[in-house]
Amino acid sequence: MKSKTLLLSVALLSALFLQGCTSADRAKLFAYGSKHKITLYSGGVAVRVWHSSGAISNEEHSDGYYFQDDETHKLISVSGQVVIEQE
Repeated sequence: MKSKTLLLSVALLSALFLQGCTSADRAKLFAYGSKHKITLYSGGVAVRVWHSSGAISNEEHSDGYYFQDDETHKLISVSGQVVIEQE
């Protein structure tokens, strides 16, 4: 009985939480851990493209981001004109 009550409570809280979120908030929440395409621009021209192997994190007090490159498995840190797209 306790497990049913707990499950119902979690479902209700989740529904209330998701109802209060905008579609952008929900997209950000569910995109966490997904693969992403990261494009670095200079002068409006794409100069480098990476594909993350999972989550992308942002540097605290900075305009930078860091992630693990899916191809090389190396840690990449970028800043500047960056576009991040979920794949």
